[in-house]
Amino acid sequence: MALRLLELTVPSQGIETVSSLLEDAPVLHVWISKSADATSLVHILLDAQHVETLSDKLLSRFGSGSGMRLITLPVEATIPPVEEPREPSENVQGEEPAAEAPEPQRISREELYEDLSQASRVSGVYAVMVALSTLVAAVGLVRGDIAIVIGAMVIAPLLGPNVALSRACTLGDPGLAKRSLKAIGVGVAIAGALSLMLGFILRIDPTSPELAARTRADFADIVLALAAGGAGSLAFTSGVPAIVVGVMVAVALLPPLVVSGLLAGGGYVGPAAGALILTLTNVTCINLAAMATFFLQKVRPRTWWEAEQARSATRLAITIWVLMLVVLLGLMLSNQVRAI
Repeated sequence: MALRLLELTVPSQGIETVSSLLEDAPVLHVWISKSADATSLVHILLDAQHVETLSDKLLSRFGSGSGMRLITLPVEATIPPVEEPREPSENVQGEEPAAEAPEPQRISREELYEDLSQASRVSGVYAVMVALSTLVAAVGLVRGDIAIVIGAMVIAPLLGPNVALSRACTLGDPGLAKRSLKAIGVGVAIAGALSLMLGFILRIDPTSPELAARTRADFADIVLALAAGGAGSLAFTSGVPAIVVGVMVAVALLPPLVVSGLLAGGGYVGPAAGALILTLTNVTCINLAAMATFFLQKVRPRTWWEAEQARSATRLAITIWVLMLVVLLGLMLSNQVRAI
């Protein structure tokens, strides 16, 4: 797991309390320095998976209004390198020590929130990236060149908003949910409108393999979308670069959306509807898988009242996504029956 450096600012009279909290904490190194304004700065080096537990203890002890501030910084390297922690040894009676529940291999909920909040922010760069990826994907699909389509996936910034929506539903965060839905809506609107316009301009052949393959959904597409949602959320919770996983998610989202717009612009309404159903199915499966991954990774609110709010939001979100998937599966089956 990656390393993190915590910078903790507390009143100087609270240093003893901090020291007692750190005695049994799995920290790798601690530095303490005092400043002239009756505050102290504590540097704590530890694994990223331990940040959430320690920060919860510190916040519970000092509170948010006590002059405390906790900053989490990523650590690229240390000199000398940090040694791997030793396995717990047997006690003097020869008995094995009591096994503690392992902490999830992920970053803290606060760091996850910042990453997803940034990734779901609507900006000029975001809009341009969606437009460029749509143009590249449309050209690749019309030409039947899969290499160009994959290149468009590298550009498409669609991973962040979808994973952010799943995180918001898991923790009951209406603010993040609104931002992620806005980002998803803007991205879909840009990609849909641009591909529709290109459908009027370009010569569209609905029998082209790259287009026809994305006008119908089957079990394999559902498996792909579930895998993409799980991989996308794991990429964020583990704190690793998500660009490669972003390509996987974009493969499940952008091409069928662009195909739907191209076919609609070319006047092929039936196949365009099939591509749109595939797009909605992928969005539903990605979010369901991402929510399941967050649950398995034990992404939980810090306080009990937030946990109750999160449970209500999660139940509502799962109900909506499952009902939507059932409806889409019905439409998929009806389209397959008509095609026979």
